[in-house]
Amino acid sequence: MRQVILFLASLVAVAGCSTGLGVKTLSKVHLAPPVLPVTPATEQLCEMPLPGDSGAQAKVAVVDVDGLILNLDMTGLGSRGENPVELFREKLDCIAADAEVCAIVLRINSPGGGVAASDMMWHDLVTFKQRRPVPVVACLMDMGTGGAYYLATGADHIVAHPTTVTGGMGVILNLYNLQDMMAQFNVIATPIRSGDHVDLGSPVRAMSPESRKILQDMADEFHNRFQHVVQQSRLGHDPRRLDDFDGRIFTAQQALERGLIDQIGYLDDAITAAKAMAKLQCARVVLYHRISDRGRNAYATTPNVPLQSALLPLSVPGLDRSKLPTFLYLWQADPTLEKMGGR
Repeated sequence: MRQVILFLASLVAVAGCSTGLGVKTLSKVHLAPPVLPVTPATEQLCEMPLPGDSGAQAKVAVVDVDGLILNLDMTGLGSRGENPVELFREKLDCIAADAEVCAIVLRINSPGGGVAASDMMWHDLVTFKQRRPVPVVACLMDMGTGGAYYLATGADHIVAHPTTVTGGMGVILNLYNLQDMMAQFNVIATPIRSGDHVDLGSPVRAMSPESRKILQDMADEFHNRFQHVVQQSRLGHDPRRLDDFDGRIFTAQQALERGLIDQIGYLDDAITAAKAMAKLQCARVVLYHRISDRGRNAYATTPNVPLQSALLPLSVPGLDRSKLPTFLYLWQADPTLEKMGGR
């Protein structure tokens, strides 16, 4: 019991350092670091067959995109996480090198993520389709909002589950004013600056109207890009529906009525649609995963949440936010959602 208490105390100390909280540690206690599994960096992707037409030569590849879309390694103490942008590109490269893949099902379950990360993955998908003109069907699972929907627009056909939450087409940059809280602890920021806006959005001082306008103009530009991508890719979407782009979310039925998706169905329906678009009577369904991430069926996911987030689910608005200072295409009902990104 004593060892367990000391181990938890050391974890709290590490968490305090990572979140900027002042946590006192036991200076005389020396604990060996826990041995936890880590995914080897050299581990390659492998093709995992799923139940289906095992004798067919043609393949339908299922590519999973789960969790926050951020261009960073989801690493940490004992983490098995990966960089979603890097992993997505790696999977597309594997598929591009396999001439037997005749269609792709992009299985998406994400609230969105970084503006740049979402755009990079969308660009990689569009570029892939130019290299390998195979049908791509996006299947939205629990949610496909923000940058996740942005990515889905790169597909040829979008299927959403009857209970999928989609939409969330807006931009958010979470900033907090921690000046008063810091003053309570007699912590006063004294930055040395050359350039009035070099610390634009800093939480240690109130934001000026000029600073707010600079950031608002950037958010508006990213928002306009989102609208342009949707209107260009969704040919049946009415560009006059400006309220679709105010960040609100939709049910699958509402999204279908607005032309944001093409079909309401399940993952099996998305696979069937991909086969039909590729004019395949039968095809093997395969999933690209790490060898250690066994994919036994089409719902298997690649972990991208570090273990330390599960051990210490402490999340403080403002303190956590400062570790992810980026514009987001994200439906963010929880202001501490970025904690799921392992930061």
